[in-house]
Amino acid sequence: MTGIARRFRARGFTLIELMVTLGIAAILLTLAAPNLSQFQRNSQLTSATNSLVGALNAARAEAMKRGKNTFVVPTSNGNGNQWATGWVVFVDIDRSQAYEAGNDFTVLEQPALPGFITVSANGTANESPAYVMFDSSGYARPKDGSFSNMTINLSRSDLSGASQIAETRRIKIGITGRISTCKPASSSDATCPATDS
Repeated sequence: MTGIARRFRARGFTLIELMVTLGIAAILLTLAAPNLSQFQRNSQLTSATNSLVGALNAARAEAMKRGKNTFVVPTSNGNGNQWATGWVVFVDIDRSQAYEAGNDFTVLEQPALPGFITVSANGTANESPAYVMFDSSGYARPKDGSFSNMTINLSRSDLSGASQIAETRRIKIGITGRISTCKPASSSDATCPATDS
């Protein structure tokens, strides 16, 4: 081997191969970026829906466990119906039917939702002040003691028309306290109605 020149072959990418790869990656990122932001917003909407369902289930469980009325109310000091500002779950220890931080047992608090999520409701969840109350048997009831179904809708305000309906999550609370969610396909979707009769 002495005197014989050894030839080493260079390994790696050429500049042209690297530029072609970067060009393809840039094109793919340009196509994927809008879908990624839509995916992220839909994920936040689903997360907000799950948080509210969890709060409602926690309120129902606390009502049955403690034998007292338990409420879920918007965090606007209990004087409004703006669910997007967040909510508080509390056990009504002093039976005032209003949230008083020093007198009632706070189960959980939810901070405000992202700005593009809007919340609408019917029944007592849309009154002023808005509330969802569970009695000691786990039934969802208005303060007057009657029975009532209600729904809470979470939707994206950055969409409109059919797109907004397609990205709406509906929480249905039956008079028995049963909580379910659905995703309406249209504003008149019979499988996911806005109200139960």
